[in-house]
Amino acid sequence: MIIRQREAQPPFTTMDGSTIRSLLDSSNATVANQSLAEATLPAGISTRRQYHRVSEEFYYLLSGTGLMEIDGETRAVSSGDAVLIPPGAWHQITAQTALQFLCCCSPPYSHDDTFFE
Repeated sequence: MIIRQREAQPPFTTMDGSTIRSLLDSSNATVANQSLAEATLPAGISTRRQYHRVSEEFYYLLSGTGLMEIDGETRAVSSGDAVLIPPGAWHQITAQTALQFLCCCSPPYSHDDTFFE
């Protein structure tokens, strides 16, 4: 059984501008098919627009409000919302208030599978 405590996972800032804690992925567990991370984004900040060629991604908003853009369509998002980001879809999230959300990727997140504008 593998259990990871959030506080034991060191946060880092990614190339998209969010702060990430890898909760379960190949860096800290025997994960083969998915990854789970917590992201935070300060109010007024947007992630860099990006897509993943292979990974399907879910965002689950834990707190805050923002604007989610996927392939040119923008919608308001808030705590309790789950967002599907299909492989190949350009996406960006903008925090209207401080955001905290979970990012789930399958296959697992990879820097090699992340492409920026």
